[in-house]
Amino acid sequence: MTGPGPERGDERAPLRVGVVGYGLAGRVFHASLLAVDPAYDLVAVVTRDPAKADAARAAHPGVEVVDAVDGLWPLALDLVVVATPNDTHVEVAAEALRRGAAVVVDKPLATSAEEARALVELAESLGRPLTVYQNRRWDGDFLTASRLVRDGALGEAHTLESRFEPWKTANRAGWKASATAEQGGGILLDLGPHLVDQALRLFGPAEEVHAEIAVRRPGAVADDDVVVSLRHAGGVRSRLWMSHVAAQPGPRFRVLGSQGAYVVHGLDPQEAQLAAGVSPADPGYGLSDPARPGLLGIGADARPEPTDRGDYPAFYAQLAVALRGEGPLPVDPRDAVAALEVVERARRSAEPRQG
Repeated sequence: MTGPGPERGDERAPLRVGVVGYGLAGRVFHASLLAVDPAYDLVAVVTRDPAKADAARAAHPGVEVVDAVDGLWPLALDLVVVATPNDTHVEVAAEALRRGAAVVVDKPLATSAEEARALVELAESLGRPLTVYQNRRWDGDFLTASRLVRDGALGEAHTLESRFEPWKTANRAGWKASATAEQGGGILLDLGPHLVDQALRLFGPAEEVHAEIAVRRPGAVADDDVVVSLRHAGGVRSRLWMSHVAAQPGPRFRVLGSQGAYVVHGLDPQEAQLAAGVSPADPGYGLSDPARPGLLGIGADARPEPTDRGDYPAFYAQLAVALRGEGPLPVDPRDAVAALEVVERARRSAEPRQG
């Protein structure tokens, strides 16, 4: 296998990509974006599921579908995207790095911070690019909150409340239905890396971490109802809710400051759009419902604040630039290690009180 783009001779040739796994992550969050970005050539998909193999061929004519990761190595890939169950991320990513490819790992980077750190160090020792798909950095509501904090529209921010509460009273299908927390299951490791990463991006390292963790759904084998509280080094407090049992979800974001607040409800539309087959090139892609803007200000005097356009394609656009040696990676993998360290601190803080 050859290395990333510049080593292949023609720096403008599309980067050859293989996607490992064709579940929700591989199909919706990766293949659909890669297929419309001219910087990439989606060469191969790895799946053992015949129905998923047929779906991959139908969605991406000409793609080679193989039933094992070993089938990728003869294909001279520049980039391998790892979208497999959480507890296989490190094994697959490490092999791809050793084979000479750059690697994208869907979050979480690993099931433990120790394993994540070792993978980052392996990539550095091999001189191979490794990044993590923290796509929620490009949610429109998070981009809006970040802009308002950066511009001082709230005065001095002191509290972040962030919620991701999809109502799912039954266990999910696939590997997540049976995976314990130790095997990479549970909502804290599923959604926690997103919410923690966003909080750390906004307000820096966490000096204090506390969590309440529960398993509430009948038959569930891993946590499904979690709140994590952080005190950042600068004094800001972040409270992060993630739950499958919240029948009435709270605001997606509530950011409080000395001169006002920003509150927004609902979810960024990009996941639903991609799952429904909406192209990232569609004029409406990434746009939240204009009839449901956020609110900015104080009490009854708060005014509508339009939500910025979400932009998941920016991840792969920036990655292409990085792989051609012209810019930084879209996500520093050490950021993902830092988020996993917070997740682990949260779990340890709750151990005496779980349930």
